[in-house]
Amino acid sequence: MGLDDKIGNKAQEATGKVKEGVGDATDNEKLQAEGAGDQAAAKAKQAGEHLKDAAKDVTGR
Repeated sequence: MGLDDKIGNKAQEATGKVKEGVGDATDNEKLQAEGAGDQAAAKAKQAGEHLKDAAKDVTGR
């Protein structure tokens, strides 16, 4: 997993948290859902990259 990917995923997760927080504060359900979706997507990407890293550790490639 490249450093750029890690930074991008963390940025997407942080953006999602902000969107969700603003949605909560303004009772905007669409913004809450977008924020939760951004966070879920970022976490899924991170999980996939962790699997790649683990496979790389096992195979040495």
